[in-house]
Amino acid sequence: MSEKKSCIFCEIINDKNKARIAYEDEHTLAFYDINPVALIHIVIVPKIHLANVNELEDSNIDFVASMFTAAKNVAFTLKVNSSGYRLVINNQSSAGQTVFHLHMHFLAGRDFFWPPG
Repeated sequence: MSEKKSCIFCEIINDKNKARIAYEDEHTLAFYDINPVALIHIVIVPKIHLANVNELEDSNIDFVASMFTAAKNVAFTLKVNSSGYRLVINNQSSAGQTVFHLHMHFLAGRDFFWPPG
């Protein structure tokens, strides 16, 4: 597991910064966002440092697949699997990415609209 200097998500993964954990497995960590935009807002990250989708390779695809398994498990645990939830990955600054460690936002607990904006 590589750690990028001053990456807040790597710090959380390595227990150097605290977060409220929602789910964890060998490849993935999910924790509650400190600035939620929905009643339920969880950030799901791979336990390796990838800046974004552009850094995906065949050798790390298991970490990304695990992000979706984590989302499913969070949805069932929080009982929003039937009511619905949104998964968002922002890739690069123009798309809204502010932390450059690949991550997925799990949003639930309110109605969402399309287009997202």
